[in-house]
This record gives sequence, structure tokens and C-alpha cells, in this order.
Amino acid sequence: MIVLLDNGHGGVIDGVYQTSGKRSPVWSDGTQLFEGVFNREIVEILKDLCDARGIDCEVIVPELTDVPLYDRAKRVNNIYKERKDAVLISIHANGFSKESANGFEVFTSKGLTRSDSMAKVISEEYLKQMHKIKNRGIKEANFYMVKRTHCPAVLIECGFMTNERECRILMTKQDRIAKAIFNGILKIK
Repeated sequence: MIVLLDNGHGGVIDGVYQTSGKRSPVWSDGTQLFEGVFNREIVEILKDLCDARGIDCEVIVPELTDVPLYDRAKRVNNIYKERKDAVLISIHANGFSKESANGFEVFTSKGLTRSDSMAKVISEEYLKQMHKIKNRGIKEANFYMVKRTHCPAVLIECGFMTNERECRILMTKQDRIAKAIFNGILKIK
């Protein structure tokens, strides 16, 4: 099995965040989470965990620019053409206009697919490690990365960056978040 890791949105280049929006509010202590930076941190830890266990793994977006969804999906599908044992995990942090929104979610494409069992395992492992973040469940959506890729694919919203309590967890518990997802990878493998 090869694990394809998608770190959604851009990073920071020369001090400039590459994706408009996609960030938490600035909290009272001056801290702020940039989703693309958080996603890259989780993916980097996941890549290291996979490498340490000898699990074949590839980061879909190694660059810091905000690579368009079409190009990211094309990269995944090109790998899947060669490796029919590929699975995709797309990492994100959620946001909403009301700070009260909270919880993590695992998304698959609509309908019964090979991604559903993968979502269930990852959701269970995430809940075990991150029990302070509410489980909003496994959901179906037409998100580009789960709909337009040909391999089994899940998109994980790790928590709400617009909820201060959860955002602080996202900013300080990256190792634990990555370990939860990695435990899911181990069970899937």
C-alpha cells in the first residue's frame, strides 16, 4: 500500500501566507493558525511516522504554493495509475462563522465506496486519541479531493480553527493528531 498525503492549501513563502482566508481569528494572546501551515505540519509528521515503519508514502504537495485542486487530484490519479494499492488522506482544519462550531469530521465521496471503511477506521482512531474534540461523524460530500480522485480517499477536518478551544488543541497537539491518523493507517494496512 502507498499512502498519499494531501496537505490542503498553501504554506508561507517569505512571510506571506499563500491562501486567502483559511485561517483562525487572531486570539487574545496574538496567536493565529494558518490552515495550510497546520496541514503541512500534520503531513510532515505522518510522513515521518510512515517512513519509520517502512510504509510507502508520498506527499502530494511538497511545494509551499497553493496548488489548485485539479493539479492535486491529477497527481493522485497519476500515481494511482501505476499503484492500484494507493489510498489518499487529505488533511484540513475546519472553519465556520460561529465560534461555537466544533468537532472533527471524516469525509468520503457520496455513495457506498471503498473509502467508507477507511473513514470508519480513521474516525475511530482519531476519537481514541483526540477525545477532547467532538466526533461529528463520517460524512459524504462532493469535496474535489474525494470525488475526483480514483483511489480510496478521505478528507479529515481535524477540528475547528475558528473555535478557540479547538484551535489551541490544533496548534499544540500536532504529534497526537498525526499519531491518531497514523494508527488508522496501520489498521487499514
